[in-house]
Amino acid sequence: MSATLLADVSDQVSKIWSQMFVDELKESSLLASLVNKDYDGELKNMPADTVKVSQITRPDATRKTVGSGHETFVPSKMSTSQVEVKADQVISAAFDFDDLIGLQSQIKDKDSDIRRVLTESIEIELNNYLYGLVSPSTSAPDHTTTAVTDFNAAALGAERVKASTAGWMKAKGWWGLLSPQYYQDILNATTLTSQDYIGGEMPVIGGQIANKRFGFNLLEDNSAAMTSLAASGDGALMFHPDFLYLVMPKMAEFKVSDNHSNNQFGYKISVRMVVGAKLGLEGSIKHTTVVGS
Repeated sequence: MSATLLADVSDQVSKIWSQMFVDELKESSLLASLVNKDYDGELKNMPADTVKVSQITRPDATRKTVGSGHETFVPSKMSTSQVEVKADQVISAAFDFDDLIGLQSQIKDKDSDIRRVLTESIEIELNNYLYGLVSPSTSAPDHTTTAVTDFNAAALGAERVKASTAGWMKAKGWWGLLSPQYYQDILNATTLTSQDYIGGEMPVIGGQIANKRFGFNLLEDNSAAMTSLAASGDGALMFHPDFLYLVMPKMAEFKVSDNHSNNQFGYKISVRMVVGAKLGLEGSIKHTTVVGS
């Protein structure tokens, strides 16, 4: 296999797949697609680059009766609260190849199996990382609920009360990722199939149509990370997108090389992505967890 072909394949993989990879990852990964990814700055010196997520502090409004000084107002100094997020997690996946023919034939294939499997590998590890940052408040009111064997209308209603009491804003929506067992509980609850509890547009996330119930957009999450949340198989993560800030690059880094320097024939393809995440401002009260045990 000529060095020219190797350079050509490597260049095409880098140009074509790097641009598609992150978009595909966002589309397929539920939690990563839903949390806050609005930040200031760019990831240039990866890894360990730092960006800032800002939130404008609300001013105090005033109310006056006409004739009692209503012509004047008192402005508040505009201020923001910021959280720094460091992109210090390197996630990678790689394959060994005997030759470049199989890879070369898939570079421009929109349904490439090689790219799909690499995406799935990165998605699984990214999901594990994000779920590892789940840490709801345990102070009154406790945002963790245990021993819920049936995720029914009463259980979902209790989570709605917690979200509303904690002041979750509704502009970005409220979300719920449910284990297969809990999701089936929702589907089996006749109360929750009534149109009285369903309303508004149902978004499509990760190829799923969200079921809107009690103000939450509910999605089934059958990932290994969800299973780790509740060993019993009963688990749910209910959240506002601002509970977690995620920093991702616009492109992934692909590299194709030969094994000759290791005294071996064959080739390698690798993909690397540097990410970072952190609980948002008041993030501990912007998400809740429900488990069966």
